[in-house]
Amino acid sequence: VQLQASGGGLVQTGGSLRLSCVVSGRPSSLYVMDWFRQVPGKEREFVARINRSGHSTSYADSVKGRFTISRDNGLNTVYLQMNSLKPEDTAVYYCAARPGSSTPYVYWGQGTLVTVSS
Repeated sequence: VQLQASGGGLVQTGGSLRLSCVVSGRPSSLYVMDWFRQVPGKEREFVARINRSGHSTSYADSVKGRFTISRDNGLNTVYLQMNSLKPEDTAVYYCAARPGSSTPYVYWGQGTLVTVSS
């Protein structure tokens, strides 16, 4: 199984970006999918989670109300819509997959860089 994250880039404060994570090798519907982010020198932090069907989501407090996670299992893709971006959202964003919400993460994407300018 491979995860391919894309969609990062440079955006101004208040702007929007949509990240995508394509799952290949096995159906994405087998996995709970998460987005994480990491700033150099800091620990990786949880951003958002979506269950296998897409009917349940959860978010870090820092992004709640601004970011939306969704998935299209027909396309084996998970999305992170990021609105009202702030400079503190600048990070490398990673997608991750695991069979259940209480199991270890088994697959990680390579990361996509998001830079928000002030």
